Amino acid sequence: MPVISFANPKGGAGKTTTALLAATQLAEAGASVAIIDADPERWISQWGALPGKPDAVRIISDVTEDTIVDVIEREAAQAQFVIVDLEGTASLMVANAIGMSDFVTIPLQGSSMDAKGGAKVLKLIASQAKLARRTIPHAVVLTRTSAAVRSRSLKNVTSELEEAGIPVFETAIVERAAYRDLFDFGGTLSGLDGAQTSNIQKAIDNARDFAGELVAKIREVSA
Repeated sequence: MPVISFANPKGGAGKTTTALLAATQLAEAGASVAIIDADPERWISQWGALPGKPDAVRIISDVTEDTIVDVIEREAAQAQFVIVDLEGTASLMVANAIGMSDFVTIPLQGSSMDAKGGAKVLKLIASQAKLARRTIPHAVVLTRTSAAVRSRSLKNVTSELEEAGIPVFETAIVERAAYRDLFDFGGTLSGLDGAQTSNIQKAIDNARDFAGELVAKIREVSA
């Protein structure tokens, strides 16, 4: 089943949040999801220890650069989707996971620093594609964007991506309090308390649109 890696060597790009949103939306849609938590911070494993994790989500965190290929292969044989949250560095583990991926999602904030981190991932994808002698489909997802205003730096990064011919998700991940609250309270967006977290439905709609576009991209490359 599809292996989807989330990669950006720059910390704070929204990688783990985007991976968790994809995983929980897929699970709520009825899919079985394995999340390989290869980030040393183990944010997703900590989320999983809180109440409310969907039964359809399984988290695997005991991975190393020596074992990640075998772990991905094992989980892909069992789950309908495998989500790999990679560490924030351009390491051998990241390269190995990218080489095993059916699709690589590159979360970027609208800044030149994030864009440089994304460029490193693109180089890794190109090198792993050469080694595997196949195309590794990928796309950038813009994260922590404003729901109301597109900043000057975001417009600049978007323009640079378009000029370079790099695929970009139409759905950007908007900055929402609900996304932060997932890591504090656990569970899914639909399980959050509307009295304590604002704009939950808008967060759900945004996450659902992203997950839907991700599935559509995977189906497109599979076809």
